[in-house]
Amino acid sequence: DKMIVPEKDSLDLGIVVSDIKASLNFYQNILGLEFVGITPVWFGTMHRLRFGTSDFKLIEPKTVPPRGLIGLENQLGYRYVTFVIKNISQVCSELKDKGIEFTLPETEIRPGFRIAMVKDPDGNIVEFAERR
Repeated sequence: DKMIVPEKDSLDLGIVVSDIKASLNFYQNILGLEFVGITPVWFGTMHRLRFGTSDFKLIEPKTVPPRGLIGLENQLGYRYVTFVIKNISQVCSELKDKGIEFTLPETEIRPGFRIAMVKDPDGNIVEFAERR
């Protein structure tokens, strides 16, 4: 027996951001996530974006909390988000042209599986993965 029974085939993610304009620019304008709507929450405002069937929730807090340590290995907890895509080389090329900082350039980590990692405006790690 499963404790949780999925209603959809994806996870949603909430990210508290320091600069909503910079984060919306990165995720909506640069990466192309679809804007879904704005919802007030008890500690700020949630800006919902969509990738496939996943909601990507950027939260603009009323009071910006202290920043955690940046980098995959530097603290416990959820450390990165992965976008599984079909055009990793094109995405990496366009992100480089826009001056986005890579923490891992496009790399084949096993036969037929390529990844790349960048930092979003707050330093959160964003991974792109492509299966060929």
